[in-house]
Amino acid sequence: MEKTHSQICTRCVMDTSDLGISFTSEGLCNHCIEFLDKRNKYTYKGTESDVQLDKIIARIKEAGKGREYDCVIGLSGGVDSSYAAKICIDQGLRILAVHLDNGWNSEEAVSNIKNVARKLSIDFESYVLNWDEFKDLQLSFLKASVPEADTPTDIAILAALHKVAAKYNIKSIISGGNFATEGILPETWHYNAKDLTYFNYIHKKFGNRRLKSFPTFGFMRELYYKIFKGIKMIYILNYVPYIKNDAISLLENQLSWKNYGGKHYESKYTGFIQSYYLYHKFGIDYRRATLSSQICTGEISREDALEILKLLPYKMERVEEEMKYIAKKLEISKGDFQNILDAESKWYFDYPNDQKRLNFIYNLYRRIFRKEKLGNF
Repeated sequence: MEKTHSQICTRCVMDTSDLGISFTSEGLCNHCIEFLDKRNKYTYKGTESDVQLDKIIARIKEAGKGREYDCVIGLSGGVDSSYAAKICIDQGLRILAVHLDNGWNSEEAVSNIKNVARKLSIDFESYVLNWDEFKDLQLSFLKASVPEADTPTDIAILAALHKVAAKYNIKSIISGGNFATEGILPETWHYNAKDLTYFNYIHKKFGNRRLKSFPTFGFMRELYYKIFKGIKMIYILNYVPYIKNDAISLLENQLSWKNYGGKHYESKYTGFIQSYYLYHKFGIDYRRATLSSQICTGEISREDALEILKLLPYKMERVEEEMKYIAKKLEISKGDFQNILDAESKWYFDYPNDQKRLNFIYNLYRRIFRKEKLGNF
């Protein structure tokens, strides 16, 4: 999969920093082609989406009858989850907000979570990870030298949300994930967090601590929650007009929400990984994926996106401070952290994984349950 030359899509801004990218003879990449093919299904379509949303809300409320809550929502303090919470309340849903506390919350994120929950009168639970176990997991993925440095958080979020939903017998989980800003994300940039073969191998090879309480979430556990517990994940932002800058303005004006200065900087660790680590180590500018999605939805022009990409994805004056903070919190020396950053780049396909089997299973699942109640609303 190694690329020998650089190329950028003629429609969006995805390029050969994605090792799996391909282009047509006209220079169009597989990502924007696939995005536009699926856009009509997963993005807001006016009255049609309004009708769909009404049906979804009705089903959520019906499933929530006799229970304390209609749904669970993951609340990180970021734009997407905070805006999704606002929409749920506007729709009259009784929601239980769950925040995964992995030890990396920024002060802005903590403030945002409190303000959103207070202003919207939302009940709130915090799912706290065992720090020693989680720290060892994060170090394992850093030492593996792969882009998926944040997979331990991703998998814990999914597990925590489903555990809490099952605990309260709630059938719906609201996600802030959305197609409009996240519809493009290459597999080589962020491989499947639910591949436990990959996850367990990396931790076994590079980790030092046995996982006793860390919540994992592989395909079998996902199937258990979907089939036997009847829990569904709902991406509510796909059914409303979602322009991130407008959402930010609303949150700031109505919910005392504060901007934390960059994509996913609600977590000090995630912000550093997606801005500096990926760019420095792999040549991955994570903004390309978001900007390409926004180009395809018409939210931004390709020319404006290219101008944005001329600027570095991080602030150089913050890098040194962030590196010191992360190294200290992970209990490694600044030199050891620098060695991790400078080590040879690896990718998910350099380690044992279950990609082929999981792709087959998920494709089969989607075909079987596409029109059934077991699938997404």
